[in-house]
Amino acid sequence: MSARIHTRARRRQKPHAGFMAHLLDPIDTLSEVIFSVLILLTFTLAFRIFIIGDGQPVTNEYVKDLVWAALGAAIAWGIIDGIMYALFQVLGRSERHRLLWHIQAAHTADEAVSAIADEFDYMMEPITGEEQRRTLYEDILDHLRTSQPRAVGLKREDLTGGLASVLIAILAVMPSFLPLFIFPSNYPLAIRLSNIVSFIVLFAAGYEWGRYTGMSRWRTGLLVMGVGALLVGVAIPLGA
Repeated sequence: MSARIHTRARRRQKPHAGFMAHLLDPIDTLSEVIFSVLILLTFTLAFRIFIIGDGQPVTNEYVKDLVWAALGAAIAWGIIDGIMYALFQVLGRSERHRLLWHIQAAHTADEAVSAIADEFDYMMEPITGEEQRRTLYEDILDHLRTSQPRAVGLKREDLTGGLASVLIAILAVMPSFLPLFIFPSNYPLAIRLSNIVSFIVLFAAGYEWGRYTGMSRWRTGLLVMGVGALLVGVAIPLGA
């Protein structure tokens, strides 16, 4: 996640006004769900392959260790990503502050427009002509000439967004833990069901991603689920 991605994503209109939508952008939320579930899958699939698959005796202690290790990893991921989220928000504001400084310090209008173009051409070139962009950038310049820079430091919404990342990382894996508690005496079945639930959650996150971005929902859901399986398949042999 880059600061530019966060800046760009926050300008989108959020499709729902739910509680989480006020804390995190939908794409940030879905990304958090996907990564958290992938972390869990590296534990449960590795457990199934190396412990159950080898016919080793599975005890209560084995499964408890699995649950706590997987949950701890999900929480750790949420904390790390929450901290990075807050940091990227600060860096994003610093980037916008730098752009405003360059625009207001420019000696000519052409120099200021060039600074604006450097920032927005990557997004505007595919959908506008050169003359349209020039007119747009000149309008932006008129608004920014007298603008006052905003505070760059850490804000309350950065902290709440970071805490939301931790909460989502935990909630995303809760459905996958249910089989482990529902079938405590049948660990192979519990692990198998847990993996199935995890892949269903990945598909649901991809489906929602497709709905939000306007892509094919089913294809995006299947793509996320397939890429998730591939990534976990790579991570397990490497000892991740």
